[in-house]
Amino acid sequence: MPFWLLLVATPLVSAAGYFLHLVWLLPLLQVLPAYPVMVLDLRRGRIAAAVGHMLAWAVLLALTVGTLAYFAPGTGETSILHGAAYRDEMLGWVRTGVGKESSPARFLPEHALHLGAFVVLALASGGFLALLLGAVLMNYMSFYVGSLLAIAQTPSTVLLFGWPPWAMLRVIGFVILGVVLAIPLLRRLAALPQARGNPRLWIAVAVVCILLDALLKTLLAPRWSVVLRGALFPLTGF
Repeated sequence: MPFWLLLVATPLVSAAGYFLHLVWLLPLLQVLPAYPVMVLDLRRGRIAAAVGHMLAWAVLLALTVGTLAYFAPGTGETSILHGAAYRDEMLGWVRTGVGKESSPARFLPEHALHLGAFVVLALASGGFLALLLGAVLMNYMSFYVGSLLAIAQTPSTVLLFGWPPWAMLRVIGFVILGVVLAIPLLRRLAALPQARGNPRLWIAVAVVCILLDALLKTLLAPRWSVVLRGALFPLTGF
């Protein structure tokens, strides 16, 4: 599939799944146009291109689902897997500053679980199931950010701070891992050529992103809730 087709298809299939309430099928629909692009890049030995294209796909998911959540949040409650629960959990954290987001003892095990599952799925499926899990995670995060924007008293603050830097680093790290860890199985199944670039270097970059994610979240999340609280609940007195 040409890259331009991915740019067109991703918002369309995301909107279709969103408005048809295809909770389980939505991430699958989103992966269908992305996976062939990644495989084609890897068959050409182009790791950097595959990473770039999958990052563009992730940005498209964030923009599309976030926009849909802004205009039709009620629909997303029954369309996004874990969307409403995650939004409510995060809104509680924004309002009070208390929650898993500010507690490394609570969020680090969850991050480790997601990372472990992502790695296993990438290795076992040539990256396909890892992209599927990535779509699920992107969808409920994007639904939360779009929902924030819909109720914000200061939308510009939410646009700047809704996606925190540690979450962006996590997306980058997961995308790199999803691409690189797809190579071993695809090489056995499709006789991939020698990739241009050092896969170990890419993995090192991913590990750095994931470690920085944990560090920045630990250091900045408590302050982040205060900034978002001022944009959403400026008169609550908290």
